[in-house]
Amino acid sequence: MESVWMEVEAHEFDPVTKKLAWELCMKRFLFGQKGDVVVVNAEKKKLECVLDVYEARLSESKYLGGDSFSLADLHHAPMIKFMMDTQMREVFDARPCVSAWVVDILARPACVKIFSVPAY
Repeated sequence: MESVWMEVEAHEFDPVTKKLAWELCMKRFLFGQKGDVVVVNAEKKKLECVLDVYEARLSESKYLGGDSFSLADLHHAPMIKFMMDTQMREVFDARPCVSAWVVDILARPACVKIFSVPAY
């Protein structure tokens, strides 16, 4: 089951969150450009659909792959952390099971340690 959710992350979650990261932050920081609102809105809708699937899954188990934390969950951590610092946080927070999963993942000691390292 874990490998299925790793594929979902790679093909559904990651492409959407990378586009959102580009539009919401990278364009501004790298090129001084504003993000495209039309693209952000389209990708937000895609993210909502993905997170609806996650919400259903996480209503049945604590983690995507089952009741134990796995690589399926870990693979989501970097982009989840990034999304939590944007207006996309509300999309995650609107889904109680997803929100609890996010809090759990980001509170793991390894995540706390790695995400507390200052950016250069």
